[in-house]
Amino acid sequence: MSIIAAEPPEGSQASLRRKDAYFHDCYRIDAPDAGASALETYLQVVRQTPGWVNRLMALRNRIVGLVGLKNLGHLGAPGAGKQAAQYRVGDRVGIFSLLYLSPDEVLLGDSDKHLDVVVSVCKAPQGAVSVSTVVHVHNWLGKLYMLPVTPLHKIIVRAMLKRTASLRTV
Repeated sequence: MSIIAAEPPEGSQASLRRKDAYFHDCYRIDAPDAGASALETYLQVVRQTPGWVNRLMALRNRIVGLVGLKNLGHLGAPGAGKQAAQYRVGDRVGIFSLLYLSPDEVLLGDSDKHLDVVVSVCKAPQGAVSVSTVVHVHNWLGKLYMLPVTPLHKIIVRAMLKRTASLRTV
């Protein structure tokens, strides 16, 4: 199963938010479960978070706390036992808030005074899933934060998608 760098699907919530983004990327894989909703797919992806990623998140939380950024917790802890159907727009889903929800796309995000980040999981009719990230920075601290985060983000997303792809049930 391959992970393909792509553009966010046209008309997706991620594509609508790309204008003037400081950073954006998108990766496409074959859907691990063609019958799953976009939110179910997102939950599958974050539940495949490698332990080393959560250790990096713990380190991130300690470091950024020194400069006033919030502790986000762990990426792989979206909500113990909560099913996708129980989530509503505005709910927290792990480290993000649920901003948009449809069967074919979910948009999650987080904002602070330094930057805004959104993550979109968008299902395509051809059985593919696109995972897009869009970041808008507001000041120099947001840009400084993104220096180490950008290369790590790419490694982390690809590792999580690779693990998720191995779950494919179609």
